[in-house]
Amino acid sequence: MRLICPNCGPRDRREFSWIGAASLLDRPAPGGDFVAWLHLRDNPAGPLEELWLHEAGCGALLRASRDTRTHALAPLTLAGGAR
Repeated sequence: MRLICPNCGPRDRREFSWIGAASLLDRPAPGGDFVAWLHLRDNPAGPLEELWLHEAGCGALLRASRDTRTHALAPLTLAGGAR
């Protein structure tokens, strides 16, 4: 599987680490429902916004939309800065 990093171009999937659903970026405010944010996850059959880390490359946190039924992956975009 090849992923296209917006910084580095096409790379092998082994350079990336899957972080999880992009909803992890929506951390609750202090006093919010932190337990639900941390432990309760949706498991949709269909499109899911995900986070990937280009661990063996530029270190960028990337966002992508992946269909969980077919594993079709939309182009990666930057979700945060490089480490």
